[in-house]
Amino acid sequence: MSLSRRRFSKEFKLQVIREIEAGKSLAQAAREHEIHVNLIAKWRDQLAKYGGEAFQGNGNAYTHEAKVAELERIIGQFAAENSLLKRALKSLETERPSAPNQRGGAKGGGEKR
Repeated sequence: MSLSRRRFSKEFKLQVIREIEAGKSLAQAAREHEIHVNLIAKWRDQLAKYGGEAFQGNGNAYTHEAKVAELERIIGQFAAENSLLKRALKSLETERPSAPNQRGGAKGGGEKR
């Protein structure tokens, strides 16, 4: 039987952090809520770092770094596509001037009698 990952709401995380700030030890809060001490410390650090933006959506912490990484990934994709398109355009431009000569289109050489 597989165990599913537990998800904690923003309210729950804030409640646990408030208990710690009120004087309860990390170990005691961890035992009472059946969570690891390191998880509480992580939540506390995220709240200190991100303030009101911490713990956004699905119990995950909102981080600016994640958004920046996503945007950098998208920029990288656009840069790669841009480079590919530039090479293709350059290739087409170098082939274009020689194309009329390949067709045998000489001026005045094809008169009918």
